[in-house]
Amino acid sequence: MKATLLPPPPPAAAKRRRGPRVAVLALFLCSLLVPLAFLFDRSQSGYVTTDERRRQEVVLPEFHHVEKADGDGTVNGLNQDAPKKTPKVNSGGLQKHKQTDRHTSRISTKPKVLPSPKVDPSEAVKESTQGTREVSKVRKRLDKGTNTDEVENEKACQLEFGSYCLWSREHKVVMKDSIVKRLKDQLFVARSYYPSIAKLEGQEELTVLMKQNIQDHERVLSVSTVDADLPSFINKKMEQMEQTIARAKSCTVDCRNVDRKLRQILDMTEDEAHFHMKQSAFLYNLGAQTLPKSHHCLSMRLTLEYFTSSSLGSNDSSARKFSAAHGRHYVILSKNILAASVVINSTVNSSKDPKKIIFHILTDAQNFYAMKYWFDKKSYREAAVHVVNYEDIIKEKLTKFNVRHLYLSEEFRVLVRSTEQPAGKTRMEYLSLFSHSHFFIPEIFKDLNKVVVLDDDVVVQCDLSFLWSLDMGDKVNGAIEFCGLRLGQVRNLLGSTTVDTKSCAWMSGINVINLDKWRKHKVTENYLLLLKKFLTKDETSLRAAAFPLSLLSFQHLIYPLDERLILSGLGYDYAIDEDVARSSAALHYNGNMKPWLELGIPSYRRYWKRFLTRDDKFMDECNIIP
Repeated sequence: MKATLLPPPPPAAAKRRRGPRVAVLALFLCSLLVPLAFLFDRSQSGYVTTDERRRQEVVLPEFHHVEKADGDGTVNGLNQDAPKKTPKVNSGGLQKHKQTDRHTSRISTKPKVLPSPKVDPSEAVKESTQGTREVSKVRKRLDKGTNTDEVENEKACQLEFGSYCLWSREHKVVMKDSIVKRLKDQLFVARSYYPSIAKLEGQEELTVLMKQNIQDHERVLSVSTVDADLPSFINKKMEQMEQTIARAKSCTVDCRNVDRKLRQILDMTEDEAHFHMKQSAFLYNLGAQTLPKSHHCLSMRLTLEYFTSSSLGSNDSSARKFSAAHGRHYVILSKNILAASVVINSTVNSSKDPKKIIFHILTDAQNFYAMKYWFDKKSYREAAVHVVNYEDIIKEKLTKFNVRHLYLSEEFRVLVRSTEQPAGKTRMEYLSLFSHSHFFIPEIFKDLNKVVVLDDDVVVQCDLSFLWSLDMGDKVNGAIEFCGLRLGQVRNLLGSTTVDTKSCAWMSGINVINLDKWRKHKVTENYLLLLKKFLTKDETSLRAAAFPLSLLSFQHLIYPLDERLILSGLGYDYAIDEDVARSSAALHYNGNMKPWLELGIPSYRRYWKRFLTRDDKFMDECNIIP
């Protein structure tokens, strides 16, 4: 009987057998990479509810070639506090701007505007805000007491991780477990000597003993992080390790090898610390971006109650009051019920004549019914509250505009470095500006000629009625100027548009808007033209474009308000004096540490909680603790 030799399988069959193996290998690799992508924040944003999408990171590109600015420095980087994503900007326009900037800054065409008379706030504001100007002095004193290297390291940390560095510095826990610390020190020294001892002839016993002690220390530290968790025999282990290290030091070894090993351990430790810091910063930003569960519960309960309740109906008298030209109209963009409620409560309680006040809250479709039910049921000292579904208005009546979603005020972190001394000190500035949605306010309120726009993270502590008597001339936007940052320092981010390099930046928070002058100067139309010059392929790049668009659209149209009107920085700056905060006309919690979050700065949160609605059954059901 002859044995027959079978021919080898065809190549196609072999490929079919290799197919499942490749697929299994690919799935295995994906299972390893996906968790890493989450930890390093390279994946898309996670679950973000209603309010806090505006707190995400928006990183504008860093340009290496920057013309010398007329101011004292130039912007090195521009971020918002949260996960980093780099949008694309119209680089062609920027390159052209770099070449022509010196000439265009001299021949920039300014719109013809009347000289704007400056009207000071009321005496009440002056008296109640005498200490506000002392804030900068307080901060300077704090900076003087800090080492220069520490300040620069802090700013470098802020550039990478944002306001997390400020938060972590205040919540830093000093290690009090001296025995655990000593164990780690012994372990590092033993590891640095072990490779050199292992190479010596005649030291086999010492090598085995060192290895055993290192393993014992590693085993103990893997299960014990504090002194209370250490086993009872730890003192004996420490004595044995100390004796072993003493024997190792008595041996003749090459110090360069020990030094090299110590440096390797130090580098590994620094890498591990940076990894854990990155994880912590991610969790911090996640906490800042997401709406608290209790607030989300409140929104859902109010929405359900709106559709199940039959007591609410249209009120013609209120509808007429909403469009009354003689009233004092405030506009608030918000997706947070309690935040908007605090703004309204504080404004009304600080007002001498609340009957004339009308609030217009622009919110999104998701929160519209909850907001409407809440504010229809609450009373604010005879002030009227008008809740507007922004997305429905844009979709139904303003179809020519492409920005359909509601965006709240954008907040940017700016690192300014001197152009004359690049290696010198840098400074970190935080700036809040209008979002894209703000530019459609004149189209939504066509019957109004003047409004005051309030951010939903503002607390008013003084009567603002004097704002309605301001004569802003031909200016459009009454705002607090921020001359710590001038347009000349950020002109590499402003495209090819002509720029007045000496103009100051400005901030949102409390803004007096002359809608008639807005329409006269066609600010919205100019904004739409500028928007086309910046590539906005996704939401991140769209929100990043709010920085140059806000500064360019209101160039030469800003009426500078008295800087004592509002105190900013309560959402990131721990150095603000409490007496100054208590006496300020208004407080602005710009930054990641909002007062309604657990991350909020405790000493500042009480000013916000003072105007928070209490004794509400829905707040009790959702476990919202004032």
